[in-house]
Amino acid sequence: MAGTDETDTTPPRRSPLRRLLRSRTARTVTVAGVIGALLGAGVVAWRTDTLPLVGPRPCWDSLDDSAMTALFADRRTEVEEQRLRPDPQGNRLTYGNCRITSYGTGSGEERAVRQVTVNVRRLDSLFGTDSRKWPAEFLAANMAPLGDGLPGMASGLRAWIALPQSCTGGGDSGPAVIDAGRGQPGLDLDSAYDPAERAALGRAVVAVANGVMRDFGCDGSYPAPAETADPVDWADADSRKFCGIEEFVLPAHRELLTTTRTVAGDGGPARVCEASYDRGRTSARFTTVVEPLTANIFTGDLLDGGPRIKGTKGYGTLNATRAVYQASCKGGKVVFMVEQLKYLGSSAAASFTRDLLPAYVAAEARRIGCGPEKVALPKE
Repeated sequence: MAGTDETDTTPPRRSPLRRLLRSRTARTVTVAGVIGALLGAGVVAWRTDTLPLVGPRPCWDSLDDSAMTALFADRRTEVEEQRLRPDPQGNRLTYGNCRITSYGTGSGEERAVRQVTVNVRRLDSLFGTDSRKWPAEFLAANMAPLGDGLPGMASGLRAWIALPQSCTGGGDSGPAVIDAGRGQPGLDLDSAYDPAERAALGRAVVAVANGVMRDFGCDGSYPAPAETADPVDWADADSRKFCGIEEFVLPAHRELLTTTRTVAGDGGPARVCEASYDRGRTSARFTTVVEPLTANIFTGDLLDGGPRIKGTKGYGTLNATRAVYQASCKGGKVVFMVEQLKYLGSSAAASFTRDLLPAYVAAEARRIGCGPEKVALPKE
């Protein structure tokens, strides 16, 4: 996911033509006719400085001038927007992709400066296709909750928010989400911690979510995000209170995990702690997902992730690199996950998740008021 910028994005004044374009189909077809740029199946592209009087705002008429300025400053932008398509599963969700690229001049020629991609999609809950890549990008320790009870998170590079199930349907399927990103996934750039960049992406996904819900005909809308807490940088770990969790004690042979960083702020959909053997490169990740619908993306791991494990109020699976456990708590199901991301090539590496999952689940369950929770592991 990359990001680009725009030119003039001042929203047009209401007019008879503007009111006519409130119809999604009529608006998209008309804009395509005005600029003559219908690309492929349902993709419309335009430059933000070519439609000063007509046309929707970018990303399904959701991003106004202030949102675009926050994302792209005053640079010229080009927009490629896919019409929202029906959910093939027959739910109320529709899928779409919107890519905005901004341009600036350097060395005498114009070049792409930033690109932001916004997706409307339902995350897979059955086959596990979204249980690895999506959490690695969007459930990361350099993110912060959007606040005000919003089911989403943001950093300066990635942001997401789940749409309400009452609006999108889906039963026990994965969450319908709006997610946005710029830059290459997995990079830990300084801009990921930039408060202005984080606020801009967070406001953008909330604005798009509200626009999509209007299109669905759903009642209500999300409030603007609160000021998010500053993400926590790497810090020395406390092996007796690992990841800042009371009573999460590392066994002696795991105390080589000497640094950690943890999602800042309470009350978000997930708490993520990354740990490292060498400061700056994530070796292990500990994740607790308390938003029940988002927890559904780990259903495949819970069913087919390895040998089964049982506990006081839940169940899960265990393998050498990932252990996933789901418990039934007061607010619904909660998922606890331990991942080994860096293999050390030693015999102890094979027992990493076995060594740490029971203590992690017990300590986290107490922290969120879901305990006591005891996990029984299968024989090695």
